[in-house]
Amino acid sequence: MNRLQKTPSDKEPISAEGWRKRLSMGDPSLHVHLLGIGGAGLGPIAIVLREMGFHVSGSDAQMNPRLAVLAERGITVYPGQIAENLTAHPESRPDVVLISSAVGVENPERRAAEDLGIPIVKRREFLMPMLAQRSILAVAGAHGKSTTTAMIVQILQECGVDAGYIVGSELPIYGSAHAGSSPYFVIEADEYDHMFLGLMPQIAVITNVEWDHPDCYPSPQSFYQAFAAFTAGVPAHGLIVGCGDDEGVATVRREYPTSAPWIRYGLGEDVDLRAVDAHSLPNGGYCAAIHWRGTPIGQLSLQVPGLHNLRNALAALAVARSCHLPDAEILAALGHYQGVARRFELKGEQRGVTVIDDYAHHPTEVRATLAAVRARYGDRQVWAVVQPHTFSRTRELLHAMAASFGDADHVIVADIYAARERDDGTLSAADLVAASDHPHIEHISGLEAIADSLAVYVEADDVVITLGAGTSYRVGEILLERLLQHDL
Repeated sequence: MNRLQKTPSDKEPISAEGWRKRLSMGDPSLHVHLLGIGGAGLGPIAIVLREMGFHVSGSDAQMNPRLAVLAERGITVYPGQIAENLTAHPESRPDVVLISSAVGVENPERRAAEDLGIPIVKRREFLMPMLAQRSILAVAGAHGKSTTTAMIVQILQECGVDAGYIVGSELPIYGSAHAGSSPYFVIEADEYDHMFLGLMPQIAVITNVEWDHPDCYPSPQSFYQAFAAFTAGVPAHGLIVGCGDDEGVATVRREYPTSAPWIRYGLGEDVDLRAVDAHSLPNGGYCAAIHWRGTPIGQLSLQVPGLHNLRNALAALAVARSCHLPDAEILAALGHYQGVARRFELKGEQRGVTVIDDYAHHPTEVRATLAAVRARYGDRQVWAVVQPHTFSRTRELLHAMAASFGDADHVIVADIYAARERDDGTLSAADLVAASDHPHIEHISGLEAIADSLAVYVEADDVVITLGAGTSYRVGEILLERLLQHDL
């Protein structure tokens, strides 16, 4: 590969130690360029960097609404990823390039950065120097990370603590990211590509531990070991908050002891922070008495549906109490929580048909979300549109996913969303349909075709929920358009 020619005006490449030092010290002259800036992983980081005063630019292979939001915040955004984004203006070349896990070695901007000698890093290497001056509250787990992180953010902000945060979804009012002015920084600690191992949090939350991401964790044991390494990064004077109802969390706690103390939360008896006498509310949420080591501390009324969200709220409560906030104020803030984008999000209603979207893409998440739909909407007909996410996950968890649709009356399986993977022709959505014994399940190829089929068959009072981490939400949006057109 021919190296790019430098001109006299080129900036000299900065050393790895150099950019880390400047980032940790808050040097505003540092220029960070993000490849994949439009994604849920890097977009929020870009916002925080900009609020911290750094020079921020980035690009993305796909156009999406987040790019316009970033540009409005003063971030230089390039639509498309080409070498010229780095080479066209030698005087303003970045000091470090932060890449998402989806950026491959053949990416033209990545190759240009390599040729120019610009350090290329992933989130795992980048986050600690970025947050060097902060007290990190990190939320990890196979499921429930975004919701739990969002709940903690809402509690702190409503209680007058201007914490910084990075969340993998959009909160009403608060968005997905903020630099904050308090010592606390709340972050969704993503286990994919071992990102969360770059953090050394003061408080670490583990919502659950269940094997996922087989493309980077080849066995359940490797997944458990990663979470053990995450807890090992918590100092002895820190705290680990774990779900006492989850067998995976119990395994990590039992088999990988830590110097940091644990607080366990849940619905069972053998926990520190417990929801007692939980019962559902008319809106699908839950009400429960909250006990701390057997002593009542208040009542929680949660608006969002599902017992899994009651557990998420307990995790957020445990963290907020550890930040010395009053119980009454914490519980009030949790009562105001209304969810985040793509987590049981009401997309709209037309012709009496209710359309919801959820990010669920693991069998446990799908089962829990459909159970919440059933609890919320009772005997109404439920249509579940499932978009399997990645070939590797679908292959390894095929039978578990096939058995997760019990609370849906009708199931439509979309084509597998490849994400960062390639289709080798050995697995398809039809295999998931074949593995399921659900009495009303079928595969329909194409999101518009699914929406068109639903528009024909759904009736007033039916509920449609789209499930997946890819583009499944578009089915609901298209369906609402079709139903509206039918009314005109």
